[in-house]
Amino acid sequence: MTGSGERESLMVPRAEFRSYYGRPILKRPTWKMPDVPAYLFLGGTAGASATMAAVAELTGRRELAGTGRWVAAAASVAGVTALVHDLGRPERFTYMLRVLKPTSPLSVGSWILAPFSALATASAASLATGRLPRLGRLAALGSGVLGPAMCTYTAVLLSDTAVPAWHEAYPELPYVFAGSALTSAAGAALLCAPGADHGPPIRMSLLGVGMELAAMRRIERRLGPASEPYLMDRPGRLLTLSKALTAAGAGLSLLAGRRTARLLAGGSYLAAGLCARFGIFAAGIASAEDPAHVVAAQRRRLGRDCES
Repeated sequence: MTGSGERESLMVPRAEFRSYYGRPILKRPTWKMPDVPAYLFLGGTAGASATMAAVAELTGRRELAGTGRWVAAAASVAGVTALVHDLGRPERFTYMLRVLKPTSPLSVGSWILAPFSALATASAASLATGRLPRLGRLAALGSGVLGPAMCTYTAVLLSDTAVPAWHEAYPELPYVFAGSALTSAAGAALLCAPGADHGPPIRMSLLGVGMELAAMRRIERRLGPASEPYLMDRPGRLLTLSKALTAAGAGLSLLAGRRTARLLAGGSYLAAGLCARFGIFAAGIASAEDPAHVVAAQRRRLGRDCES
């Protein structure tokens, strides 16, 4: 402090994170918009719908089970289509199945996606044709077993990259994706199964709401300045909208006895899931393009390594 009570001015300006010639430190992910975030949404919705259908089948809720099987098949086929479009050539997807590498989230994810999609599609085909109903139910149960992995493996895949916003949030991101998948599947059931018992999907959605919002809140608080990509600009607007739609869906779902409220709740949940996936994807891209987030994340990891 100076004698006049004013703060001393800094003799050296604050450091700014820069890269050589203004080029990004990290190579920007080559995944395409909207293919990949759409796949993230569709895969989660398919996985949670398949598990919901399997539980409904075991508890005698036939209409809910049928709706879950249809949604799981439709979402998985649409998701694979988006993924293949991102890859550019269909044969590239089959190349990923040549080897199962347990240490690679991409390899493991491919081996989750392929059998899940096949089982979900077979289950829906059995419903559509009325043929081989027992095998159709077995396929539905099999896809239901794989459903939780479908909901979360994409979060592990994103977290395993060097993209700061995704990598730093690795403990919470699977919970965000799982919660969002539950609400999206519940939303599809509220929209597409008018005569079903809506108690199970409503309870499932409320569980998903709590899981997703708590995990996102923890990301914002635990990461500190590293959470800025989730809060600023387009990602921040998308994720804020996702939270608002999720909360609206939860409130409306409690009035699901009224047709309009049920339909609005279902639509809100599905829109929230889309906004969440697109927002998280955009946050990762923004953090990879900003040298400040890349360097700060590296320094935090170095600090933790030195302390250990």
